[in-house]
Amino acid sequence: MHLERIDLYNYFQYSPPRGASATLQVLSPTILPLGEEKRRRPAVLILPGGGYGHVSPREAEPVALHFAAKGYATFTLNYSCAPHPFPVALREAAMAMRYIRTNAEAFSIHPGMVAAVGFSAGGHLCGMLGTLFDAPEVADIAAGYLLRPDALGLCYPVAVSWGRTHEGSFQNLTMGDEALRSRLSLEKLVRSDMPPVFLWHTRQDASVPCRNSLILAAALEEADVSFALHIYHTGPHGLSVADETVYTASSIPAISRDVPCWMDSMMDYFRELGFRITNLE
Repeated sequence: MHLERIDLYNYFQYSPPRGASATLQVLSPTILPLGEEKRRRPAVLILPGGGYGHVSPREAEPVALHFAAKGYATFTLNYSCAPHPFPVALREAAMAMRYIRTNAEAFSIHPGMVAAVGFSAGGHLCGMLGTLFDAPEVADIAAGYLLRPDALGLCYPVAVSWGRTHEGSFQNLTMGDEALRSRLSLEKLVRSDMPPVFLWHTRQDASVPCRNSLILAAALEEADVSFALHIYHTGPHGLSVADETVYTASSIPAISRDVPCWMDSMMDYFRELGFRITNLE
């Protein structure tokens, strides 16, 4: 097991905006050799939520441990939030992707099997990473193909900037810039060459209504982007892995029976895309 914390600004020798910081928590299980074959594992960049006001620990280590148990190398980003508006968090997510791809050999990662998974506002950040990987705001960090994830997992994402959405996330992200707010609504950023997407939400989410995922899914369908969409009936916002690792046994909220299976469903979808421990050709 490899466990390490990386200060991305120090690693890349970038000067951070005043007060900003970006650290990457690495958790990579040992990959067991089979004879002399070189084996490579999939990887996941985890982007917790928090309304762009903080980074939620509930959607960090518990998620990483579940992915690691399935053989993934995991990288959890603690990114900068308010008062740091766009594009600070996007640039930090781009640095994280560059770190993963350029260190793929060291962590026995297949460079073509790197997913990004985000929760709530982190789902919005994940969506931006999957669509703005070649935008001018990140062009100095690396070429677009190094920054583009190979798949996205968006968990109850703050996707839509208009109508019923999470107002605080867009206020923290844009600081009231209405033109920027309109630009960063994810359904407007959808493009045909973006990664495949796994989306899930609950119908009862009162903080980030499920219309966010429904509107985004319609845009993905219109652009002919591969996606899977799961809307569970019962459950509040912020469920994370929805088990005793984030709740006490007596405080798990009422949820649809299959909500805790969302991670297996997501990894099954990623596996359909080719994500698995494999021999490197």
